[in-house]
Amino acid sequence: MAIAYLDTLSGIAGDMTLAAFVDAGADRNYLQRQIDSLGLPQVVLDFSETHRGDFRALRLDVRFPAEHVHRRLKDIEAMIRNSQLSERERDMAIRMFRRLGAAEAKVHGKSIEEVHFHEVGAVDSIVDICGIAVAIAQLDIERLFASATPTGCGTVRIAHGVVSIPAPATAELLKGVPIRNSQVEAELTTPTGATVLATLVDGFGSLPDMQIERIGYGAGHKDLKEQANLLRVLIGSASLSESDEVVVLETNIDDITGEQLGFAIEQIWKTGALDVFTTAIGMKKNRPGTLLSVICRPELRSKMEDCMFQNTGSLGIRRQHSARRKLVRDIYRVSTSLGDVRVKLAHQPNGDVRIAPEYDDCRMLALAHNISLESAFQIARDSAEQHFARLHASSADHSHDHSHDHSHDHSHDHSHDQDHDH
Repeated sequence: MAIAYLDTLSGIAGDMTLAAFVDAGADRNYLQRQIDSLGLPQVVLDFSETHRGDFRALRLDVRFPAEHVHRRLKDIEAMIRNSQLSERERDMAIRMFRRLGAAEAKVHGKSIEEVHFHEVGAVDSIVDICGIAVAIAQLDIERLFASATPTGCGTVRIAHGVVSIPAPATAELLKGVPIRNSQVEAELTTPTGATVLATLVDGFGSLPDMQIERIGYGAGHKDLKEQANLLRVLIGSASLSESDEVVVLETNIDDITGEQLGFAIEQIWKTGALDVFTTAIGMKKNRPGTLLSVICRPELRSKMEDCMFQNTGSLGIRRQHSARRKLVRDIYRVSTSLGDVRVKLAHQPNGDVRIAPEYDDCRMLALAHNISLESAFQIARDSAEQHFARLHASSADHSHDHSHDHSHDHSHDHSHDQDHDH
């Protein structure tokens, strides 16, 4: 399974991201064909070698005739749906535009249908967003991670005038996304870059466990004096299992009612436990009792202990730190004949994938359509299997096309590099 990590030391923008993916191996000829299918007028993706600081990187300039068009979300979605983008490419692109549209609607106090896209509705931004979706799908990247991004400081001029950095839509998109302080007076994270982080990234933090296979560098258009203005993407394979550390908390209980114990368990779940379970035990003086076991993340240990003390009447809680190996899991939303359902994919060590529909969603569908829970589960599982089979077939077809394109264009790319070096 391919994963990618966005190293956002100097922030993130759409053109930087697309250039980084192409520098890491995305097929620029296939990318140009997919962009051409959007029906935009005479668009050319011009990639060129450059330097930022002492580091080489790839720069993207999107060249197109001047236009004065303000597009709404429905216009952009129609453009994407009528193109030859694959199902996965269309899905990612539309999700990004909807996320961006929701942010624009919030800051302007309008509905998402009323919003006119200004900077992000221009040709270059449409190319950036759709191109990123195409590159991710073409590189077969299944999971995307990123570091905390700096926004920069100062002001920037947008279609609505001069605003503080981060611009209003960017700030709205960055809700829940880790950011970090930077005194560089420039817009380091743009609305398009923030859209990528808010929509496509599965997790934030340091570099994940992975075997690095490709690295790409995308250049920002400004050459900053404080640091190299580039985005680095690292692409590789991830282990099908992950390791982390958890805390196991235990206490023996023999002096509360079943109702009180049930209430305590509810509160423990709400506090953020990973798992809660009970075991019947025999205690001193032959009294029957209950062993309450709670598994939580280390950072929640103190809060979890307070919850247990408050709701169980326990006088002491045992704790132990425990290493844990877990399978890589992904959650997707798929459409069924009854409605949308979330499904969990667990990647087995032998490469197989186990599909498990979410209970709460299946329960709601069973009640809404007056069918058995078992039937709802089966419908969800069948729909998920068909969905991922289509995605796999689409990916395989495009991978075949790309390998042909690479072999055809290799000599051209090589001669271009030689000319550039001379």
